[in-house]
Amino acid sequence: MFDAYLADGLVALHVAYVAFIVLGQLLILAGIAFRWQWVRNFWFRLAHLVAIAIVAVEAVFDYTCPLTTLEYYLRERAGQQPSAESFIGRLMQSFIVHDWPPWVFNVSHITFGFLVLLTFVLARPRWPWTTRHEYTQATSPQR
Repeated sequence: MFDAYLADGLVALHVAYVAFIVLGQLLILAGIAFRWQWVRNFWFRLAHLVAIAIVAVEAVFDYTCPLTTLEYYLRERAGQQPSAESFIGRLMQSFIVHDWPPWVFNVSHITFGFLVLLTFVLARPRWPWTTRHEYTQATSPQR
């Protein structure tokens, strides 16, 4: 029974990871449009880039996500099918698992990774070793 709860918690963690990547990118794009300075935070942007890079590398090498592997292991130990039998497990799983061919996931993960990288390059984060004044001068258009 405890393994089933751990598996549900792992699915919730997986959903949070996906949400960080997807919602983070949407907030970054909105922040660029509305000139929100917090989306230029170097550590936030680096964490976001690393998070999607991990997913993209898994897709390139056709590697199963360790969170998925661990969840399936815990479900089997709990005597459940890997499809998540509890309500919370099914609810969380429905956010990230679909009946699409594997290549669709791989292409979408890699494409999204390139989008995040492109955003990182074109809308640079504020480097931690520069002051806000230096950053503003470097990114403002010249007259």
